[in-house]
Amino acid sequence: MDLFSRSWAALRTAVAALPDEDFEQPSGCTGWLVRDLVCHLVIDAQDVLITLVTPAESEPTVDALTYWDVGHRPPTGEDPLDALTVRLAAAYEQPGLLRFHLDDVGSAAGRAARLADPGLRVSTRDEVLTVGDYLTAYVMEWTLHHLDLAAHLPEVTGPPAEALARCRAMLEEIAGAAFPASFTDEDALLIGTGRREPTDAERAELGAMATKLPLVLG
Repeated sequence: MDLFSRSWAALRTAVAALPDEDFEQPSGCTGWLVRDLVCHLVIDAQDVLITLVTPAESEPTVDALTYWDVGHRPPTGEDPLDALTVRLAAAYEQPGLLRFHLDDVGSAAGRAARLADPGLRVSTRDEVLTVGDYLTAYVMEWTLHHLDLAAHLPEVTGPPAEALARCRAMLEEIAGAAFPASFTDEDALLIGTGRREPTDAERAELGAMATKLPLVLG
């Protein structure tokens, strides 16, 4: 629960500090500018609020790891929902409006998460899981998108170190194998989720694990 709050606060702080011109720069998400990514974060925050007030009575069907649908083909940016996000982001016209909406809805999502009972069962995406598992899954969402935000903006401070380490551990559990010890947590996440190609040397270090990658989380 605490790591959810820290990773979400760090991401929102990074967005708040962006100058207007950075919203027109590419992000680490294929086909999305930074403004499109920030619009997606607004939608994510809305999803958190909706899920936290959607209690379920049945037994959990997924946990923080199995919550993710895992594919092996990186997105192309042509998915209809991805395209819708681009249109929604363009409708804001001014970066300041996006910043305001993310701060407004994002702050509410953060407060709701702090107040939520981690043992409560909630429903989302036709699945049931505990609040604790749901928020842990979202540490991965915030951390990966924080890396996406900083992908072409070297002045942006990256995600908290503890969030990177936790997400690496989760991705290794999903993969059923560990990344080489020489990989930084950031590189393990970028390579592991297909956000960048490994170098020849990194591919050699990955060995058989390279055949499992990328792990595209949706």
